[in-house]
Amino acid sequence: MQINPANPVIVQGDGKVLVETRHPDFDKARDFLARFAELESSPELLHTYRITPLSLWNAASAGMTRDQIVETLRGLSKFDIPEDVLRQIEDTIGRYGLVQLLPHDQPDKYIRVSFATGYVEKLVKKTAAGKDLLLQDGRRHYKIDAGMRGIFKQRLLLDNWPVEDIAGFLPGDPMPMKLREETLGGRPFSPRHYQHEAVDRWYAKGAPAGGHGVVVLPCGAGKTIVAMTAMATVQQKTLILCNNQSAVNQWIREIKDKTTLTDAEVGAYTGQSKEIKPVTVATYQVLTWRRSKNSDFEHLHLFRDENWGLLVYDEVHLLPAPVFGATAELQGRRRLGLTATLIREDGREGDVFSLVGPKRYDLPWQILEKQGFVAEAKCFEIRVPFTRRQRERYEDADEMKKFRLASENPRKIDVVKDLVDRHEDDNVLIIGTYLGQLVELSEELGAPLITGKTPHSERDRLFAKFRKGIIKRLVVSKVANFAIDLPDANVAIQVSGSFGSRQEEAQRLGRILRPKEADAFFYTVVTSDTKEQEFAIKRQLFLTEQGYRYYIEDRAAK
Repeated sequence: MQINPANPVIVQGDGKVLVETRHPDFDKARDFLARFAELESSPELLHTYRITPLSLWNAASAGMTRDQIVETLRGLSKFDIPEDVLRQIEDTIGRYGLVQLLPHDQPDKYIRVSFATGYVEKLVKKTAAGKDLLLQDGRRHYKIDAGMRGIFKQRLLLDNWPVEDIAGFLPGDPMPMKLREETLGGRPFSPRHYQHEAVDRWYAKGAPAGGHGVVVLPCGAGKTIVAMTAMATVQQKTLILCNNQSAVNQWIREIKDKTTLTDAEVGAYTGQSKEIKPVTVATYQVLTWRRSKNSDFEHLHLFRDENWGLLVYDEVHLLPAPVFGATAELQGRRRLGLTATLIREDGREGDVFSLVGPKRYDLPWQILEKQGFVAEAKCFEIRVPFTRRQRERYEDADEMKKFRLASENPRKIDVVKDLVDRHEDDNVLIIGTYLGQLVELSEELGAPLITGKTPHSERDRLFAKFRKGIIKRLVVSKVANFAIDLPDANVAIQVSGSFGSRQEEAQRLGRILRPKEADAFFYTVVTSDTKEQEFAIKRQLFLTEQGYRYYIEDRAAK
């Protein structure tokens, strides 16, 4: 048995990998593991990774081999790698590339399908995808319709056949552009080293295996700049998809500020305007809008009607099903997914892998925090009791009503006012779900309120005043969860939400992680001994596992 107690890594039989964070070789081990395993938790002393089929297929798509993984892992491990894990690595990573998509002589009509062996061919032909989609191409070869490229990959992945797609891309309309060396406001500008590295990993020097995939970076780490760097690399007509109108406005503002593209070259395709320009920024909502449940999606033609060279999916973990469908049809276009977390509550990470592309780059919060690129965050949970009468109402309510009663506990108002007073000189976001509660907080604090019903022009006006420091308090609903750039916010107080949602927690914390001199403070106010607190434990565990220190405070409101 190999025993090297001085090494930093322990590999367990269930595929978990433990890494000592204070070991001199931690950085080496972390960077290596991030290429083929998923980070599950990252508390201060011991990080936990897990080796999964999807993580291994991501690694294989980036060029890692079984021998490279096993030999380096052995060199970092305290003990022998369990046989079950060795078999999992070999069997799983060995499947990637056994089925390949290659260019066909008629690329506008077909994609060639290649099998590593006759045995693989026989097995794949027995799958539902093989029976439905494979076409004979002469006596010895196979092909699929070009429009089935994404569906074929998606369906074969479900049968544990990760397809290597090296069929290449169709050229989009040219779009000459450069990144500025200073912004329109005169500030020096240059992408950070990790933003360049992310694009390099994604583009792969223009190789057929590159140009499609996902970049995972924390909120505040500059995913927009990654996209602009990719645009400058590809130099082709680009469609950017994001979550809401405010995010569209932010993207357009950033593109004009940091690239040579002009008003005539950058347009918005939303519920308010339907501009199609060399760079078009659209919302998922407008693309998935239809008049009734049985009607067609009237705006999905935007994908097909223009000769896009690059598709950018902001918040790729939120892709709605109709956009997955449209993406399956657009496999001949370069695709870049951006997200702070690949966690999907619907479990469709495999669809992101097969349709948008493999994970190409991943950098945890803590690494950027240590380098000063995102703020250090301190997380607090403030537990507030019910009054006796409110407790009686809660106990008599049905299960669905209990969570809302706890979320809207009136005693939270005084606690929030207390926290706002504590941070009198800071820039504070108060985030919640229930309109009545938010209206009351807005009135009590004398702070503007932004909800889904707030006109987009008014939202943008208030966000701009907050960014400039003209107002220092904002009460916001779920509209602020995603893709809103508020670089000066350093305190977030959430009073209600989907406390079991890992996505929501990561995004709300991300509102205050932009780099700044002051620490960031993240408060969650929950009603003690209720359903809300039960859900909050899931959220608290998620952030604690990501390395954030949590402080619990039990108290009654004043």
